[in-house]
Amino acid sequence: MPHVVHPPAPPLRRLLRQLMSRRRDPVVVQSVRSTGAAVLSYVIALRLSDEPAPLTAPLTALLVVQVTLYSTLTTGVRRVNSVVAGVLVAIGFSALVGLTWWSLGLVILASLVVGHLVRVDEFVPEVAISAMLVLGVTRVADTAWDRVLETLIGAVVGLAFNLLFAPPVWVEPASRAIDDLAARMATLMTGMADGLTGPTGHATVAGAVNQLHEARRLDNDIAGVDAALRQAEDSLRMNPRVREGLMFRLVLRTGLDTLEICAVVLRVSARALTDLAKARENEPLFSPAVTRALRDLFGHMALAVHSFSRLITAQVTTNAEEQEERLTRELGMARESRDLLASLLLEQLRTAPAQWQLHGALLADVDRVLDELDVDKRSHRLMEELDRHARLRRGRGGRLPGVLRRRG
Repeated sequence: MPHVVHPPAPPLRRLLRQLMSRRRDPVVVQSVRSTGAAVLSYVIALRLSDEPAPLTAPLTALLVVQVTLYSTLTTGVRRVNSVVAGVLVAIGFSALVGLTWWSLGLVILASLVVGHLVRVDEFVPEVAISAMLVLGVTRVADTAWDRVLETLIGAVVGLAFNLLFAPPVWVEPASRAIDDLAARMATLMTGMADGLTGPTGHATVAGAVNQLHEARRLDNDIAGVDAALRQAEDSLRMNPRVREGLMFRLVLRTGLDTLEICAVVLRVSARALTDLAKARENEPLFSPAVTRALRDLFGHMALAVHSFSRLITAQVTTNAEEQEERLTRELGMARESRDLLASLLLEQLRTAPAQWQLHGALLADVDRVLDELDVDKRSHRLMEELDRHARLRRGRGGRLPGVLRRRG
């Protein structure tokens, strides 16, 4: 039987197949929504406006259709104001001059000033953007009302699109960001454990400094995760596709707060080990027994951090009981290693009492990390946040959501 060679699929068909395989991806969903809103607003503007190419309508729709429904409703008015202000500035200039390099500069300057005057806050640049685009597509003063009409059409279509077609939920990207942050923290802990001996049997200053830089870089990583989490929180607010959005938001937010505290403690520990490596450049930092205990402790702490992040993300995706048991087990083993380390350090202080401050600081840092990762403390912190939100709701006279009544 001859081998049949199938011709390659056309590029368009491959693209459609890839889009269908990722149809639940938030980026794909948002791209399709934005495109649909822009095209629909353009079709409506073609029927209602006298302009042959009413591009202001799809432009406004693209600006109004935000990533989340909450941000659309909270910032939609300011965004519409910014677009309208930019259109009016461009209309005024198009009635006087054409599009030249100096008129473009005046349009940008006037748009930025007007943006501050009408108080559109973070959308001031969009006043200038709208003015430039409008000035580029029209130079006739008679089309002023058509441009305003197109802007209103785009704004209405954009707002209606988000109300009728709920935006995607960005919990999964935020969960992946938290998992990645925890993985980097676990890698840092493992590196700190490996750096206690180094290739020559002694800790190297260069290795300790490198771990300190890695600990400092966690601040930037946390900022990126916080941005992803804010987007996820906004996507859960007022979203009809999510029934317990408040619980999801609080689980992720309190989890990130815990990891941020642990990152700060790790940076302090890395600083202490770096100073010690500089002071003992040609000798071991600790005795072999203490070094082994520290390596075991850092290893269990790394696994505990990883299990903690999995527990956080599991609570917004699947059953979290397995992850909670794993975290409890890792924390128990870490505490056993901590107790062994404390007894070894106490014996070492009898021959080197001047080291008590460093040893005490390391044990305090370890205790803080283990305490922050504790399952009971995490549950207590989550309950406090739920109670705080319940009090805020009662203060506003609103009704408590079902999740608060069940868990209060």
